[in-house]
Amino acid sequence: MDAAALLKRLDISSGDLSRGDLSCRSPIDGAEIGHLASATPADVKAAIDKAHAAFLAWRKVPAPRRGELVRLFGEELRQAKDDLGMLVTLEAGKIVQEGLGEVQEMIDICDFAVGLSRQLYGLTIASERPGHRMMETWHPIGVCGVISAFNFPVAVWSWNAALAIVCGDPVVWKPSEKTSLTALACSKLFERAAKKFGGVPDGLLTVIFGGVEVGKAMVENPKVPVVSATGSTRMGKAVAEVVARRLGRSILELGGNNAMIVAPSADQELAVRAILFSAVGTAGQRCTTLRRLIVHESLHDGLVDRLKKAYASVRIGDPREQGTLIGPLIDKAAFDGMQSALDKAKSEGGQVFGGERQLENQFPGGYYVRPSLAAMPRQTDTMRHETFAPILYTLKYREFEEAVALNNDVPQGLASSAFTTDVREAEAFVSAIGSDCGIANVNIGPSGAEIGGAFGGEKETGGGRESGSDAWKAYMRRATNTINYSRELPLAQGIKFEI
Repeated sequence: MDAAALLKRLDISSGDLSRGDLSCRSPIDGAEIGHLASATPADVKAAIDKAHAAFLAWRKVPAPRRGELVRLFGEELRQAKDDLGMLVTLEAGKIVQEGLGEVQEMIDICDFAVGLSRQLYGLTIASERPGHRMMETWHPIGVCGVISAFNFPVAVWSWNAALAIVCGDPVVWKPSEKTSLTALACSKLFERAAKKFGGVPDGLLTVIFGGVEVGKAMVENPKVPVVSATGSTRMGKAVAEVVARRLGRSILELGGNNAMIVAPSADQELAVRAILFSAVGTAGQRCTTLRRLIVHESLHDGLVDRLKKAYASVRIGDPREQGTLIGPLIDKAAFDGMQSALDKAKSEGGQVFGGERQLENQFPGGYYVRPSLAAMPRQTDTMRHETFAPILYTLKYREFEEAVALNNDVPQGLASSAFTTDVREAEAFVSAIGSDCGIANVNIGPSGAEIGGAFGGEKETGGGRESGSDAWKAYMRRATNTINYSRELPLAQGIKFEI
């Protein structure tokens, strides 16, 4: 594949890539693709000031008209789907099908946002005062800052950007420094859509590149009332503290440590297929990756044997090649973290299968691994920590209530699932006494969320919600309005205040 030709089709020129301190590398082989310049604090301030000026103009544009810009952006994504999907593969290491799937997710959220642009509904509320009408209205709130992670370099940004723009908010985006090129490509595609739309205020979408200091400068700025941050719990806590100190609003999508319960009544064929994709897809680098498998004691050993055979047969390799199911980890630090976690699991009594480095001779600069299974005697401290790699810990349980308790006994609360054909177990799992996660599924895995539902989790996952349902409300401010159309001035609660 000619990377230069691919980038050129996405309007990224050699001039864009020939300067700056930020090295852009592919995890496929460690090769350097180019350089981009990190923003300075002054650059960040200037970008936010420009975005705020754009907000003052964009908020006046009717929401359905704002939706038309997002529709045009969706059309650009459709035309560039193959190229942008391949760039995701090149820069994040995902297999081609997953890269294409991520771009499709962008297209889907654009479609959702276009419909939403005509449905930013408020309420009419009954007033206790005669001759009065009370209502609720929603208005644009201001600049939305987005910090995205390497593992979904374009989709999660689009969840925020598509909604923010139809809600009337400009977007300032700091992508992961590991996946800067995909962000640059998205901004170029947005420029195409904006040119067709005409009259888009300068600064409606700005991408700022760099590391922690760049993100810090954005998060601290009071002209950014909403900050959406996706990444580690450690990062999210730091963002939340800074934003809360200035009484801003955070949308946090942080760690996940997701479990699946496999009950005696489960369809095991279905479960094995779901486990395989959920645990090894994206080389275990999804926030919704299956990390803990809680299996009834009558099924555990047989199911683990089946999984060992499936794991041994999964093709690991260059994610650009047809038939590859597992590409590389993002970098050496991810590989080292995986090995450390497996060593700890062994010290806690775990029986570990897999986890070895693969294809080192072919790709000395890439970090490919055999996905790992670790049968554990109990839920240990290592299991309660999210390791961003393809490690699946397995546990036995006897009673369903015990399995639910194990599911909940971790600091994170993103996604969960249960495989059962027992309606009592299924209903209990999604009830108030069941999973404490933001996503609770039955007879499907914990990963692969659709854009129609609100995405996010509880506890150390951060509590934020993005994408579908009513997640749009996080990007707007609410006003309660009371209109008196009478000639009297009655007070609420029957208060008399006579002069």
